[in-house]
Amino acid sequence: MLIKDLLERNKREREKAARRKAAKNAAIGAGIGTALGLAAGLLFAPKSGEETRKDIAENAKKAADKVSKGTKKAVENVKHSVEDVKGKILEAKSKKKAEVEDSSEETKD
Repeated sequence: MLIKDLLERNKREREKAARRKAAKNAAIGAGIGTALGLAAGLLFAPKSGEETRKDIAENAKKAADKVSKGTKKAVENVKHSVEDVKGKILEAKSKKKAEVEDSSEETKD
């Protein structure tokens, strides 16, 4: 029973790590895509240099804000995952402790 629990826990941990990595990659990809799209749009727009520089500065700030929000969301997701794992570990620990106590009481009888 213990080996099965360990294998299941390892599988869940790998799955969570894969989800975190996918979320991180999505946030990075969105940030890069946004930056490249903004840069391309600004460089090909028929505006004066001063207007283009202002637009680049404004859009860079917007892109940085989007990346920041995405990063904060990813961090929150990781925090929630960590809390979930902690809760499950405490639950499993309590369950195993109760099982050990039950078995020790049975051996005393």
